[in-house]
Amino acid sequence: MELSASTHSIRALGGERERVGGWEGPSAVSSSLAKPEKNIAKRGKRIPQTLSRGNTPSPYYFSKLITTYEEALYWARAQNKPLMVIFHLEDCPHSASMKKAFAEDKDIQKVADEDFIILNLVYETTDKHLSPDGQYVPRIIFVDPSMTVRADITGRYSNRMYAYEPSDIKLLLSNMQKAKKLLKTEL
Repeated sequence: MELSASTHSIRALGGERERVGGWEGPSAVSSSLAKPEKNIAKRGKRIPQTLSRGNTPSPYYFSKLITTYEEALYWARAQNKPLMVIFHLEDCPHSASMKKAFAEDKDIQKVADEDFIILNLVYETTDKHLSPDGQYVPRIIFVDPSMTVRADITGRYSNRMYAYEPSDIKLLLSNMQKAKKLLKTEL
């Protein structure tokens, strides 16, 4: 999905759409306005992806706000990318330290921006597959585009299998690579 800051045009799944007054509809403007500008991402400084609520990195321009698990599943399937669901709390010191480590690691940022749909949740979902070993924060679960929760990709803790600490950032990167590689071999 592409969103151009100058024209507010959206290209989703190959079709041109125009956002007018908060509504989306078929593009009714000239083709010069409907086409997204090239190299916008190279012009400005990219804001690092954090554990901020609902933001997902866009591989094209800037973050698109994804707020629900269902919407994230849709985009993961539509873009054929794995989904990374991050459960956290804003007032949790463990979540805050993980947020900082996640935002500061350039390798994590690159992989997250290019290869994943990210969903940050500060609430639990009703899907029991997203809490196979209980509800705790921070917790990171991977879901492939076929909507299969990747319970095999875990952290290093036996009592909190999907938890990561700031010292585990390289393990998280490795697990992101696993989620990405299996995607290519499975499909």
